[in-house]
Amino acid sequence: MAKSLKPVSEPSNAVIEPAKGKLGVMIPGMGAVATTFVAGVEAIRKGLAAPIGSLTQMGTIRLGKRTDGRTPKVNEFVPLATLNDLVFTGWDIYEDNMYEAATNAGVLDRYLLEKIKPFLSKIKPRKAVFDHNYVKRIEGPNVKKGKNKMDLAEQLRQDIRDFKKSSGASRLVTIWCASTETFIKPTAAHQSVKAFEKAMLKSDPKIAPSMMYAYASLMEGVPFANGAPNLTVDIPAMRELSRQNEAPICGKDFKTGQTLMKTVLAPAFKARLLGMAGWYSTNILGNRDGEVLDDPGSFKTKEESKLGVLEHILQPSIYPELYGNIFHKVRINYYPPRGDNKEGWDNIDIFGWLGYPMQIKVDFLCRDSILAAPLVLDLVLFLDLAKRTSELRGIGIQEWLSFYFKSPMTAPGLYPEHDLFIQLMKLKNTLRHLKGEELITHLGLEYYD
Repeated sequence: MAKSLKPVSEPSNAVIEPAKGKLGVMIPGMGAVATTFVAGVEAIRKGLAAPIGSLTQMGTIRLGKRTDGRTPKVNEFVPLATLNDLVFTGWDIYEDNMYEAATNAGVLDRYLLEKIKPFLSKIKPRKAVFDHNYVKRIEGPNVKKGKNKMDLAEQLRQDIRDFKKSSGASRLVTIWCASTETFIKPTAAHQSVKAFEKAMLKSDPKIAPSMMYAYASLMEGVPFANGAPNLTVDIPAMRELSRQNEAPICGKDFKTGQTLMKTVLAPAFKARLLGMAGWYSTNILGNRDGEVLDDPGSFKTKEESKLGVLEHILQPSIYPELYGNIFHKVRINYYPPRGDNKEGWDNIDIFGWLGYPMQIKVDFLCRDSILAAPLVLDLVLFLDLAKRTSELRGIGIQEWLSFYFKSPMTAPGLYPEHDLFIQLMKLKNTLRHLKGEELITHLGLEYYD
């Protein structure tokens, strides 16, 4: 059973080790999201851009009463690694270095990329663990070979050790930015570390490539974040390994465009007790992610991630008259001309006083990787903080990082919080707790005594 954070009434005894030395960031999948993240970090380090969208870089945290005027920046309040501490590596099925991959992704303009070309060109992908059966719409030459899946995982472990040595990093974090794998349900192979290792030796088809990256990282004591809706670390074996090796885990699926809007709007409808008859969502995107999701198996994985949001926020079992009969549909369409500039279109049928119907239309023309990149940065820095914090590193799942995910991982049997504002409160209160500050409840009666 995982340890839990102490009740809020008790002071924290957390010891947070300082962020000394370099922090190595290891990224399976050097595509649009990864290259936009790494290029962005370097651009910010060079003073060419601002870290817009990053809570760790631009966010503040209120401490004490509103009248106290204490609102330090998050990165001044807790000891996070700095951007200058970050060093990078990655794995990919294509041989392009990060400059070439960023150019091909077409997210960032050439003018910016040319200014950081020397830096990006030096980051070359390691051979990836890849299996066409799990991601059917893409294929590449830069792939590892091994006698079984355990052998492939051991090769990844060696990559991790090699990178730590060559980069001089004192700490590491792995963050999955690769494609969505085909839908997999948990099986006996996923129920314990022992069963998982046995299944890898037999190259069990239920052991996906992402799981091998997670296994390799956790075996090396490296925290792992899952930015896709794959099962990956959301299985008992990985939770066991995470706690055993004090390597924090979190996921699944970066919350960027359409689902971000859902976790903002749905709480408003519920707060005002407005009913809902249906929510129709469609997406068009033309990047590698769109191509991968054109496969029914990969789409099924993404669909599961997207569909769960409304049910958990609106709680139809508690409010059957308002939300007990919602028709919720999600569509994703591959449309190459759009590139990385995804469009999320929503039609929402709600009803109000006396049952009178109303509609809301949302058309979010977003840039998927631009929204994802600051999430990657925050997750890397917060996972590293968790690894250095006595109260967090041994609990496994870092639910306080739910703010960043479409389908947040939780302890078994515990429903996830999807409301963006509750998630932000949870994140900031966790930081306050670790530093021995009073938790913010927003009760506010003390101002009127």
